[in-house]
Amino acid sequence: MAERIVREERRLSFFEKYLSLWVIGCIGVGILLGKLFPQAAVTLDRISIHQVSIPIAICLFFMMYPIMVKIDFSEVVKAGKSPKPVLLTLFINWCVKPFTMLAIATFFLGFVFKGFIPGFEVLKSGETVPLFRSYIAGCILLGIAPCTAMVLIWGHLARGNDGLTLVMVAINSLTMLVLYAPLGSWLLGINHMPIPWQTITLSVLVYVGLPLLLGYYSRKWIIAKKGFRWFEEEFVHYLTPVSIGALLITLILLFTFKGQLIINQPLVIFFIAVPLLVQTCFIFGLTYFIARFIRLSYRDAAPSALIGASNHFEVAIATSAMLFGLASGASLATVVGVLIEVPLMLILVWVAKSTKDRMFGLQK
Repeated sequence: MAERIVREERRLSFFEKYLSLWVIGCIGVGILLGKLFPQAAVTLDRISIHQVSIPIAICLFFMMYPIMVKIDFSEVVKAGKSPKPVLLTLFINWCVKPFTMLAIATFFLGFVFKGFIPGFEVLKSGETVPLFRSYIAGCILLGIAPCTAMVLIWGHLARGNDGLTLVMVAINSLTMLVLYAPLGSWLLGINHMPIPWQTITLSVLVYVGLPLLLGYYSRKWIIAKKGFRWFEEEFVHYLTPVSIGALLITLILLFTFKGQLIINQPLVIFFIAVPLLVQTCFIFGLTYFIARFIRLSYRDAAPSALIGASNHFEVAIATSAMLFGLASGASLATVVGVLIEVPLMLILVWVAKSTKDRMFGLQK
């Protein structure tokens, strides 16, 4: 029995090891489908409630449920009693990340690439602004929206502490409801920034709340009926590939929706992607090294760094649409955040696992 389990773990590790190849393939398929069937992509993209895509929500549910059902909720209670990783995440997300995003986006889009981004745009308010400033605004909206959904799968793939990740997701969801609007208003320099309450609430309920609830109760029911050994050796084994499969389908959908955009505006996509890529890598590295400095374990450090690096793009897109309009440069920038996040976060998961022994090998 033990040998069979080891073989299964190795097979899963082999699949995860080459996950980047599957991701590249799915991105290519998505862009191709978006090019060949643009109207179908537009129709699918419009199936949403308060800017929350229903097809994406279904895929994210199947990404999250296999993770939630594996969580031993006694570990969640223990994680809640360890304040250091939670405080680190809050510090990075709300005291560092928004301001580094503003600085990095301004440097690249306001100086380095400014000469390549001519033109102006008229906002919903009637104000005319340079196009590069609109792109910076979209980057800011991404920078102040910490991820509260897909970070669960990043932490899980990095073999982090799933219980701690869940605690941090819950705390960041509540904090975002309080700090998102005032911080965004200040950084964007506008007087009245609407809070996308419906988008934040619905996305947290669909992406986190529903799979959490079903995962908790189905875990209890299955263990009571079949026993813990059957749950671990049979149920979890067959359920694990579901999460990865849902991630790959999500990628195909995302790039199907935005495939035409990539083909039509490749240079603009590149200009916006550069500061977002630099910001993501910088925040990940900073959090990871601080976690090492304050002597967190790898299982706590990995999700802390990943939740800081990733963004809640649904909230950013909804806010930019309400403030500036769906056709604005700000909305385009938030969409670029979607395009680069999944491949980049998978690379950072690989970086975390590859540096685990070097950074945290001496810790228990």
